[in-house]
Amino acid sequence: MTTYFTDKVAVVTGAASGIGRALSVELARRGAHLAISDVDTAGLAETEALVAAHGGQVRASFLDVAQRELLVQYAEDVAEHFGRVNMVFNNAGIAYTGSVQEMAFKDLDRVMDVDFYGVANGTKVFLPHLIASGDGHVVNISSLFGILSVPSQSAYNAAKFAVRGFTEALRQEMILGGHPVKVTCVHPGGIKTNIARNAEQADSRNHDEIATSFDKLARTSPERAAQIILRAVEKGRARVLVGADAKVLDALVRASGSRYQGLAAAFGRRNGL
Repeated sequence: MTTYFTDKVAVVTGAASGIGRALSVELARRGAHLAISDVDTAGLAETEALVAAHGGQVRASFLDVAQRELLVQYAEDVAEHFGRVNMVFNNAGIAYTGSVQEMAFKDLDRVMDVDFYGVANGTKVFLPHLIASGDGHVVNISSLFGILSVPSQSAYNAAKFAVRGFTEALRQEMILGGHPVKVTCVHPGGIKTNIARNAEQADSRNHDEIATSFDKLARTSPERAAQIILRAVEKGRARVLVGADAKVLDALVRASGSRYQGLAAAFGRRNGL
């Protein structure tokens, strides 16, 4: 069966688990060819096997998206391997829990390097190839926390708000330049992934408590998230909210303006944020 994604070459970062794995598998199921990457080589191998089972071409690579020089070479290698690149899903991300006072500069730098510069790097190195394809699409994964801020997530909020601003500006530039590249910014709410369990936190924070609290809030499966994201890509949407929580809280921010911050602070007080 031919789909919108049939024979298109899609790059997915952070593909070893979670949304990245679900996107890779769903893209393969719909006929795309995949260049997948992650720093988790064991998880990446599992994703590679799942993708290969659908019969499409797949190229799996170890890649740290914070290493710009490696990304430059990676983009050239992928384009040479497949002959073109049609889509880039800049999905790789990490989390950190701790207040501005608690976190060290290295913690802030690491989150920004992966969650913002990883997206910016991936966009910039692949953009010439997307334009050359004549049918390009950039899909950058921000977050619900790119719409609203909460206590103890200042680094993550900063990175995800930056992704949002970067992506929205890029979309305008593609329109102004008349380039054949669509741009979509994705704002997932609570997704059932391992991001909280793999996250770091300030020394005063309890890792297991943070992960358990996140698990209670995560309602959407990665597979469902992937389906929502790909439907938005098919329709060329500029912005997509993933999950009922993302939709409700986006509406709250729109209605309340800066007053939502008081509500978030109260929520943080009750939940030990």
